[in-house]
Amino acid sequence: MTDTYHIPVLLRQSIDALDIKGNGVYADLTFGGGGHSREILKHLGNDGRLLAFDQDKDTLANIPSDSRLLFAQSNFRYLKNFSKYYGVLPLDGILADLGVSSHHFDESERGFSFRFDGPLDMRMNQTSDKTAKLVINTCSEAELADILYYYGELQQAKRIASAVVKSRQQKSIDTIFELVQVVERFCGHDKKRDLAKIFQAIRIEVNDELEALKEMLLSTSKVLKSGGRLVVITYHSLEDRLVKNFMKSGNFEGRMEQDFYGNISAPLRPIGKAVTPDNDEIEANPRSRSAKLRIAEKI
Repeated sequence: MTDTYHIPVLLRQSIDALDIKGNGVYADLTFGGGGHSREILKHLGNDGRLLAFDQDKDTLANIPSDSRLLFAQSNFRYLKNFSKYYGVLPLDGILADLGVSSHHFDESERGFSFRFDGPLDMRMNQTSDKTAKLVINTCSEAELADILYYYGELQQAKRIASAVVKSRQQKSIDTIFELVQVVERFCGHDKKRDLAKIFQAIRIEVNDELEALKEMLLSTSKVLKSGGRLVVITYHSLEDRLVKNFMKSGNFEGRMEQDFYGNISAPLRPIGKAVTPDNDEIEANPRSRSAKLRIAEKI
């Protein structure tokens, strides 16, 4: 299952960025197919530990048999809680690859892709009650417009929301292709890009992705040891802006705050510029095209 579940993006660069110590304690916050986790384990000695997170039960089949690996079937927003629970504080490094696994896009019944028909689901955590179908059929027109505008950065957000509400008044919108049929007339010349933005917006709402990311980032400065590394791979401007601002300033607005003596009070120090995939990786894995890797160190 791991071979087809997900191809790890920027694998060598992210492992190098962690600066792994053989006896260190690390966290992979987005286990997925286990590609990054397996590579981290290769660099750990017998005394090293890896705490891996994933809320999707499908990932359980990918967990290697390794006594150094601790697994939390949970959202990474609970990083601090599980680090305490497993007694692995403080951490030497944290890795988070925020991309949606290829498995999710390729399994029609998960509802993440507009390429196949299937139920409007989009849940990372299948035990959650909040599905894309629920969002599409119960949110008010104003709420839908906000979701599409803020999470999809869609200029046609109000018109799309209006069309969705009118359509669902006639019949519930239950499947991917039913939704596509309603919204595709608002797509521009690059239909795939615009549909991807619409699906991204709904997915972010279903999984509360940006709030979970904020909670996780705020906890990193509490669980990392001094000199510990935070390595994050982002895929769209909304999450990248949050990560970049937090690494630089310790807040999500990028506001530089100073202490009494005029020193910048941010808990992390960015290292280098954002790293992007080279042409060879993009050719081998087109889904890596929009990836950006950012690195920071706990002061």
